Amino acid sequence: MGPISSCSSSLYTALFFLVICGGISGATFTFMNRCDYTVWPGILANAGTAKLDSTGFELTPGGSRSFQAPPAWSGRFWGRTGCSFDPSTFQGSCTTGDCGSNQMECNGAGAAPPATLAEFTIGSGSQPGTQDFYDVSLVDGYNLPMAIEASGGSGACGSTGCATDLNRMCPTELRMGDGRACKSACEAFGTPEYCCSGAYGSPSTCRPSVYSEMFKNACPRSYSYAYDDATSTFTCVGADYSITFCPSISSQKSSNRDPSLPMTTGTANGSPPTTSYGSSSGSKENPTSVNGSWLPNFVTSSGDLSLRMSTSNFPMPLRLILSLIVVSLLRL
Repeated sequence: MGPISSCSSSLYTALFFLVICGGISGATFTFMNRCDYTVWPGILANAGTAKLDSTGFELTPGGSRSFQAPPAWSGRFWGRTGCSFDPSTFQGSCTTGDCGSNQMECNGAGAAPPATLAEFTIGSGSQPGTQDFYDVSLVDGYNLPMAIEASGGSGACGSTGCATDLNRMCPTELRMGDGRACKSACEAFGTPEYCCSGAYGSPSTCRPSVYSEMFKNACPRSYSYAYDDATSTFTCVGADYSITFCPSISSQKSSNRDPSLPMTTGTANGSPPTTSYGSSSGSKENPTSVNGSWLPNFVTSSGDLSLRMSTSNFPMPLRLILSLIVVSLLRL
C-alpha cells in the first residue's frame, strides 16, 4: 500500500471513530446563576453512575460553570442558598438545600428538603437516537427558581422549570422558617395520601392534592407530586443542557417556553428574598390550621390586581382554590 493510500485509510479510520465517539459523548451541563445572590449548586449522581468533576461548588451572580457527563449518566442538581463556608477549610452549611456534608462538596449526599430539583437520565449512547430524560421537580418542595434548556439536540427538547416565586405564595403551614423555602405537603404533614406511600403508593390511589395543584398551576411543566409524569418529563436526543438559577424571560426559547418561566430575581443584599406572612400554626397534626391571608403579596398589595380583602375567615380548601384562581389570572 502506497503512502497516499495509507494516509487515506488512516483518515477514514479517524473520521469513523470521531463520528462514533461523537454519538456517545454524553452531555455537557452548564450551570448559570442569574440570581443577584450567590448560589451553591449541589450534584448527586445516582448509584452506579460516575461522579462529575464536582459534587458542590460556589456560583456567584452572573457566573457559570460546565461539566461533562458520560453516556448513561443519571442524577440530580439543586441550588443551595444562604450558605456560609470557612474560606480555609470550606466547611460550613446552608440555609436551604443543605446536603449535610459540612463541606462545600456534597460528597454523595443529597439535598435536605425543601429544594427545587433538576433530574436527568442521559441516553446510553450504545444506539443512535437514545433519548435523554429530564425534569424539574417540586416533589421535595421549592427553594429557588430553576429552569432547564436543551441545545444542539433533536426531538421535542422542550424547556422546563419553575421560575414563579413560590416562596411568595407559600401557605403558612408549608413555609419553612423565615420564608426562604416552601415545603411539600408530604414534608409538612407526613401522611400517606400526601407522600404517595402505603395504601396511596400507586398512580390510581395517589391523586393531586390542593397543595400540589397550587404548585402545578404556578409551574405547569414541573413535577408537583410523585405521579405527575405526563406533563412533567421531557426528552431530547444528543443535547447539551443549561441549568439556570433565577432564569429571565430572555433566556428561554419562545416556542417552548413555560409561561411560568419569566420572573424577577432576589434581593440586592446577597441573599434570597424573604417573605413575611401571618403567624405560623400549621403542623403535621393539623394541616389546615393557618392564621391570616397567605395569598401572594403582589396580589394583596395595592395595585390593579388588589383584592382588598381578607381570606383569614375562609376555610383552607377555599383559600387554596382562591389562590389557584388568582395565579391563573396572573398568567393570562
